[in-house]
Amino acid sequence: MKHLDEYRDISLAKPLVEELKNAVTKPLRVMEVCGSHTMAIFRNGLRTILPEGMELVSGPGCPVCVTSASHMDAFIAMADMENVRVTIFGDLFRVPGTHNSLAIASSQGAKVDIVYSPMDALEIAKKHPDELIVFLGVGFETTTPGIAATILAAKTQNVPNFVVFSTQKTMPPPMEALLSDPDLKIDGLLCPGHVSSIIGAGAWTPLAEKYNLACVVGGFETVDLLKSLILLARQVGNNDIKVENSYPRAVAWESNKRAENMVARIFEPADMDWRGLGRIPNSGLRIRKEFSDFDAEVRFDIVLPEAEEPKGCLCGNILKGMNSPMECPLFDTRCTPANPIGPCMVSSEGTCAAYHKYGRDL
Repeated sequence: MKHLDEYRDISLAKPLVEELKNAVTKPLRVMEVCGSHTMAIFRNGLRTILPEGMELVSGPGCPVCVTSASHMDAFIAMADMENVRVTIFGDLFRVPGTHNSLAIASSQGAKVDIVYSPMDALEIAKKHPDELIVFLGVGFETTTPGIAATILAAKTQNVPNFVVFSTQKTMPPPMEALLSDPDLKIDGLLCPGHVSSIIGAGAWTPLAEKYNLACVVGGFETVDLLKSLILLARQVGNNDIKVENSYPRAVAWESNKRAENMVARIFEPADMDWRGLGRIPNSGLRIRKEFSDFDAEVRFDIVLPEAEEPKGCLCGNILKGMNSPMECPLFDTRCTPANPIGPCMVSSEGTCAAYHKYGRDL
């Protein structure tokens, strides 16, 4: 495997910029599905050197951003309960619900801990046996195997005060929902590298074939990104539509069977609410009945509250590639990283956060 610095070497990137320019022979609109790709493209300055005729739009691949407002309200309600400690990944801390956020709830006395893995949350449960520890499961295929392994460990180690609230999502179904919308004009997908390391590059073949859509699985360094965009441009230019994997050091064509088997043991498919996209059939994962003792929705008998998106916020449309942050009337006025109105501004993978940090002059 090549040393990672080779993918960051600017001297190697420069000829690729010219190669990309020559590869774009007809107009094309590419969606970078993954929020990490959005940030990496901005951070590497690639939007400033895109050749004429190539346009990039962001998609729904930010797990915090697509978490529905009703789920956020449920998370906050749990944090306010007596003898409950909520554990989360850091991106979720400041995401607004309808009236509040976990950060505000924490400042008012709720017990909210930021962890780096679900196993950290399990260790907290062992240290606080008099509290119910809730891990908020937010993520795509990349994080789900670790959460599944943690639930299995909680059962094996008999830790009854540990539960998971699963809003885990799977990535292909929302892309199917998006691409079936005739108003979304997309010629190609820069497919997510992290997700594809679990589901395999071949998982994107049905979308490529059904929608005649160029698909390339890409990495996140400068050279990775440029090579992926070149491949996409060549596919469209030559009308040679297929799935290509330009990230073979991390992604295989086939899925990761070990991870898949772990997930299938603990979870089963379920309908799931997505911010901006609504309820998508079989796009989420719920905990199987065998492990219901570790399911927060069962333990709390949770009913999701009705919730509305903030007035004027275009986060939902931005996640669908219909609008850019610059078209949102709240962007960088009422909605800032210090005072986020929508999750796209506060998540480290959010499109609005990327535009605020890197792209306001584009």
